[in-house]
Amino acid sequence: MMAPTLDMFGEAITAGAPLRRIGRDDDMAGAVIYLAGRAGAYLTGVVLPVDGGIGTTASGISI
Repeated sequence: MMAPTLDMFGEAITAGAPLRRIGRDDDMAGAVIYLAGRAGAYLTGVVLPVDGGIGTTASGISI
């Protein structure tokens, strides 16, 4: 779903991201394993953003 956006704006998004990269499948998989395993057993009502810090920074991306 994001392929056209990444084709057009991927470099700008990457440059403005705190980790300087686009998320990968294994980034999401790690969050799922955490939430499904013992480590996440006592969590309720949590929003876990898997966005590499983009949601918590003013990156100044101009597209």
